[in-house]
Amino acid sequence: MYDAHDQTAQGQGKLTELIKDIKFAMFTTHKPNHGHLHSRPMTTQNARHVDDNALWFFMSRSGDPVAEFEGDDQVNVSYANPSSDTYVSVSGVAEIVEDQARKQALWNKGAEAWFKGGITDPDLALVRVRIEHADYWDVKESKLVQLYKMAEASVTGKPPKMGEHGHIRPH
Repeated sequence: MYDAHDQTAQGQGKLTELIKDIKFAMFTTHKPNHGHLHSRPMTTQNARHVDDNALWFFMSRSGDPVAEFEGDDQVNVSYANPSSDTYVSVSGVAEIVEDQARKQALWNKGAEAWFKGGITDPDLALVRVRIEHADYWDVKESKLVQLYKMAEASVTGKPPKMGEHGHIRPH
C-alpha cells in the first residue's frame, strides 16, 4: 500500500467516493465513567456528498450517543465494504447543530421511521461530526491478485503492495 495525504476539497471527494455506497457506519463514542468505547450502527445522512468537512447524522436527543459525546466530543466513525475491500476510519468532533434548513435538506423516509414527529420531533437531534482526520484503505486488485501478492510476499519477505492507504486531513 502506498501513502497518500490530502488536505483539499479533493479529499472530501475521495471520502465521498469511498463511503457513498456504504449504508451504515459504526459511530463510536467514549462512555463516561466506564472507561470503554461504545459503538453502534448509524446512517450517515450525507454519505453521497461529504461537504464542509463534516458528516451528518440524525440521533435521539435522549439516546446514549448524544449523552456520551456531550461528555467527550471526540468520536470515531468507521465504514467497511468487504466486497470491494474498502475501509475508512474518520476521527472527529461531534456536536448538536440547530439548523432547520440542514435538517430539511437531509430529511428522508429512513429518518421518518425513527422520528414519528417528523422533522419537528423534539427528540430529533441533528449531529455534525467535524472531520479532523480520516484514514482509508482501498484495494482495487481482485482476490486472486491479492492472494498472489501475499504468497509472493511470504517468499520474498517483503510486505505485499496492495491497494491504496491514504490520509485525509481537512485542516
